[in-house]
Order: sequence, then structure tokens, then C-alpha cells
Amino acid sequence: MMMLNVSHIQHFSVGDGDGIRTTVFFKGCNLHCPWCHNPETISQAPTTLHYKSPLGDELRGRLLSVEEVLCEVLKDKEYYEESGGGVTFSGGEVMLQAEGAQALAKRLRERGVSLAVDTAGCVPWHAFALLNPYVDTYLYDLKTASARRYATVIGGSLSLVLENLRRLLTAGKQVRVRVPLIPGFNTDSRSLVALRDCLREVGAQTVDLLPFHRLGSGKYEAMGLAYPYRAVKPLGEARLAHIKDYFSPYFTVKIE
Repeated sequence: MMMLNVSHIQHFSVGDGDGIRTTVFFKGCNLHCPWCHNPETISQAPTTLHYKSPLGDELRGRLLSVEEVLCEVLKDKEYYEESGGGVTFSGGEVMLQAEGAQALAKRLRERGVSLAVDTAGCVPWHAFALLNPYVDTYLYDLKTASARRYATVIGGSLSLVLENLRRLLTAGKQVRVRVPLIPGFNTDSRSLVALRDCLREVGAQTVDLLPFHRLGSGKYEAMGLAYPYRAVKPLGEARLAHIKDYFSPYFTVKIE
């Protein structure tokens, strides 16, 4: 029986693709972005969040069969059909469980459910080859165009991320590139120009800009961790409009 390591399943998600969606958060990530707003999904081990509020403790992470996850997400099938939505695989990094994700994706395709996959793309191409026949849209994160910063701050390979992105686009897959806007990391003029030029070079058509927020900060406290971006303020509307101007002449741009 094919099993999946799942952090949690969120019904009626917004921002994880078109329409009303159910998002399956996979457990485990091979990167360590210091601003991550889902820190409970990084470790493959079960994670307990100790909240001081009436919420109490929450355990994130359990092994579920493909059939169990399928049964849960199909509860919302009517909402998908009415809204043009579907299921999103997110994480963590979905592609670290590519074989299990493929098995679930195939079952969703058989039932006519649209699938989006949220990925950082820092995995061998084989993982994409398994999922490609069943994925309608990739939500593909690109965090920086600096190979050095990708390696030292995020812990991955920029060249691998870009090569996978190029191959997806060449294969004609629908890809929405998502750029998290992190103050002090990639929102200065030099970084934005490098990101823009990098995306033009690989042939991207759409760019979703994801403004930094601190909505996940409470999770760090609940996990007994210090949040590195606790004192960082979100970008103002004027600054976001200015950043959008870097990309809008070349791409279809959306600020999430």
C-alpha cells in the first residue's frame, strides 16, 4: 500500500491555485528558507505545535494511504466543479515523495479533479517526469537569481532549479512562477533585475509576486523556535507597485 507523509490537509484554500481548492501539505523539505511560513512541514518527523491559546497542541505529520487522502479531498469535489478549483499538493517539498504523489495524482485525474503542484523545483528531473502526465499547473517558486545566496541561505542548487523550470516550459507545461518578496534578501534593485532577466532567459510567461508576511510567526513560537524575520516589516503598497514595474513589461504579473 502506497503511503504519504502528510503534515495536514486544508479545505477551502485560497492562494494555492484557481477556484476553491483543498491543499495537501506534504511533510519534509530539502531546503531551509529562513522566512518559511510552514516550518512544521520542514522535518519529515511528526511535529507538535504547542499553542498557549485555547487551540492547545496540534500534531502535524502522519502517514496516510493514497486512498485515505483521496477520500478526504474528494469530499469537496462539488466545490471544485462549481468554482473551477481542484486539489493542490504543497509542503514541504512534494517532489521528495514523487512516487506517492504520482499515485494520488493519477487517481485524481481518473476522477476529473484538476491538480496543481507547489514546488521549489530543487529535485532531480525524474520526479517531474513522474508527475507531469497528471499535473495541470505547477506553482514554481524562484527565490533568488544568485547561485551563492541560493546555496548559502536556502541550501539548494539554483542551476538545478532553473534547469527543471526550463524543461517544464519547453515541454509546454503550464507554470506559474512565484517569487516570494523577502525584504533584505531579494527586493533590492540588483536582485530584482537579476530575477527578471533570469526568468526571461528560461522563457517564463507569468510571474506571481508573493509579498512577505509574518502570518507563520506563531508557528515558530509554538515549536519553540526563534523566528528570524520577527522584526521585518511587510512591504508597503507603493513599494510593491514599484517592484511590479520591474516585471510587468515582460510577463503577466499578479501580486498574490
